[in-house]
Amino acid sequence: MSTSLAISVPDALVRGMLGDIPSDVEVVEWDLSGPAPRQHLDIVIPPYLQSWDGLSNLAGLEVGLVQCLTLGYDGVAELLPKNMVFANAASVHEPSTAEMTLALILASQRYIPDFVRAAEAGTWAPSWHPSLADRTVLLIGYGGVGRAIESRLVPFETTILRLARHDRTDERGRVYGLDSLHELLPRSDIVIIAVLLDESTHHLVDAEFLSLMPDGSLLVNISRGGVADTDALLAEARSGRIRLALDVTDPEPLPEGHPLFALTNVLISPHVAGMSSAALPRITRLVHQQIERMRRGEEPLNVVLRT
Repeated sequence: MSTSLAISVPDALVRGMLGDIPSDVEVVEWDLSGPAPRQHLDIVIPPYLQSWDGLSNLAGLEVGLVQCLTLGYDGVAELLPKNMVFANAASVHEPSTAEMTLALILASQRYIPDFVRAAEAGTWAPSWHPSLADRTVLLIGYGGVGRAIESRLVPFETTILRLARHDRTDERGRVYGLDSLHELLPRSDIVIIAVLLDESTHHLVDAEFLSLMPDGSLLVNISRGGVADTDALLAEARSGRIRLALDVTDPEPLPEGHPLFALTNVLISPHVAGMSSAALPRITRLVHQQIERMRRGEEPLNVVLRT
């Protein structure tokens, strides 16, 4: 008896994330390299946080949906063959990414890395540092991740400025448009970058952007490395005028010995904002929802591209 649906997963790890799949759904492992395991696949899940190059191997296949496991999908449009439907992983990584954003902010504001370095040297080194409370935080990008970050910032007694592509008002007040960016940067103690990377946001954080940030302020990037000009980041960080907390870099991974690693006012995590236990049940839920919607002939969730 043939199965009603067929899904490809890149590896056993992702297969385990899916939990209990209905018995009439066939799951095959394929990391998009080499020949496809079959001509027809209802759902294809590409490898997590790897190059999109393998998407070109979907050409000529009958694919119902390409379901990635990330929120970002920069570079996909150029590689995805014709007649494909591509969905991102909205609803999966928002809690984890928001947690990591707060962790980076708190570690940077309270200078936790300095205490760790002192402890490693066997030194007791108490000192005063800025709080998160009473800071003005500029949140650039107000999608699912931005809203998740905002909800976690509110209890810290912060003033939150929200900025998206277009000016609007919601139940929490004004969401500024992108044309207000240069007005808001000088007012902000902490600037969080939570936008998708595309042509309009590539190198959004450049030398002019950084020059408008106040002395001693903190830039947090949890979106994509290409949103920021690395040379501009390095120049400002070397001056000591501002601080950086980066979960993403350009290039990525950041090469061994890169000068950003050596700066004590720069905190770097290796693109792990979404990699927590919270993502696992949400991946399971999303894929199961896509399976059920496909069975019912309904539109998939989170479709961001059609070719």
